Amino acid sequence: MKLSVIVPAYDEAGTIADVVRRVRAQESRDLSLEVVVVDDGSTDGTSAAALSIVPAVTLLRHPENRGKGAAIRTALKSVTGDAVIVQDADLEYDPVDLGRIAARLAAGDRVVYGSRILGENPHSYLRYYWGGRFLTAAFNLLYGTRLTDVTTCYKGFARDALAGVPLASRRFEFCIEVTALMARRGETIVEIPIAYHPRSMSEGKKIRWHDGLKALGAMLRYRFAGGPSRGAGVG
Repeated sequence: MKLSVIVPAYDEAGTIADVVRRVRAQESRDLSLEVVVVDDGSTDGTSAAALSIVPAVTLLRHPENRGKGAAIRTALKSVTGDAVIVQDADLEYDPVDLGRIAARLAAGDRVVYGSRILGENPHSYLRYYWGGRFLTAAFNLLYGTRLTDVTTCYKGFARDALAGVPLASRRFEFCIEVTALMARRGETIVEIPIAYHPRSMSEGKKIRWHDGLKALGAMLRYRFAGGPSRGAGVG
C-alpha cells in the first residue's frame, strides 16, 4: 500500500527534518510512503530544513501563514497514495504508529484515528487535556459517535473516503470538520491507541484556547447548518 503523509509545518525548522526521517523509517516491503510537507508561511527556515532531505519529501509552500486546515487542503490536491494521514511537524506524535494505522487501512478500514486517550500517555496542559475531552464528548453527543479523541492529529483515510469531501476549514478546526463530514457520510471511524509526547508552549506548541471555541463552532455549524457547500477534497 502507498500511504501519503501530509505534514503541515509552521516555524518548525528545528524538528521538520527529524520528523520526515522518522516517517521515512516506517517504510517496508508492504508500505511505501509519499511525504508531502506544506510550509505554511514559516519565517524560521522550515523550507530550507525540509529541502535538506529532498528527495525524501515533496515541499509545497504558502507565501503567508494560512493555518493547518489550509495546509492540509493544499497537500490533498497533490497526494497520490491509496490512503492519506496527517503528521504534525513537531515530535508530539511518534511516526512508529503510522505503520499500525496503515495496516488497519490496508486491511479494509476506511477511517482510522490514533487515540491518545486509549494509550497510556502523559497529559498536555490540563486545560488542553480537558478541553479535548470536552470537545470529544460534545461531538459524540451531537453526532451519535463513540470517539475518545476527536482532536487527535493522527487521522488516516482511505483515498476514496475523502473523495469529494468539501473541506473548507483553514486552521485547527480541521479536526472537527473532517470528522463531522465522515460521520455525516456514515463512515465508521476506528480508533487505535498511540503514543503521545506533549510539548510545552516554550517548545513551540501553537494551539490556543480560542481554537477550542472555533472547533466547537464548527461542530455546531456542521451538525445544524450542514457546513459549507463548497470546498476541496481528494479527487
